Amino acid sequence: MNFNPNGGVGDMLNSESEAGNRVMVVIDSGLDAKGALQWALSHTVQSQDTIVLLHVSKPSKQESNSQKAHELLSSMKDMCEMRRPGVHVETSMVEGKEKGPTIVEEAKQQKASLLVLGQKKRSMVRRLRRMWTTGQKRSRGKVVEDCIQNASCMTIAVRRKSSNCGGYLITTKRHKNFWLLA
Repeated sequence: MNFNPNGGVGDMLNSESEAGNRVMVVIDSGLDAKGALQWALSHTVQSQDTIVLLHVSKPSKQESNSQKAHELLSSMKDMCEMRRPGVHVETSMVEGKEKGPTIVEEAKQQKASLLVLGQKKRSMVRRLRRMWTTGQKRSRGKVVEDCIQNASCMTIAVRRKSSNCGGYLITTKRHKNFWLLA
């Protein structure tokens, strides 16, 4: 089953080439990223496709951060290979001051057909409290929005609806919080 509110991710991706598509999934240590990867594996990735697992970090001189990112990518790669044995999996670690533009540029460089990001549930109270206490307005939601608006490939933000209801909330350029029951 492929996501189909815009005319079909599966149809759109499969028409590009017989060699398969490049589906890039942004990975971090959050559950939302793991959920996005699971969604991509079950809803968009075909056997001839390549999954590119991307981890973006701020420039750092600490090797421990790089090691943790490498371990995370390795475990996610193992999960992909276990769930979809025929799919080719690549990993990419990049550094950038701004996550959104770094993700968009890497998707372009990797020639991604589809970019998938995890989307966190953001409560209004938490956002207001953060703005009042720190004056910080930029959040991960802004990174996701930047990627959706600026990536040259189709970009989808995915969030699991809830354990009770099931399904996913999908955000694209044309649809915000589209509920996909799957």
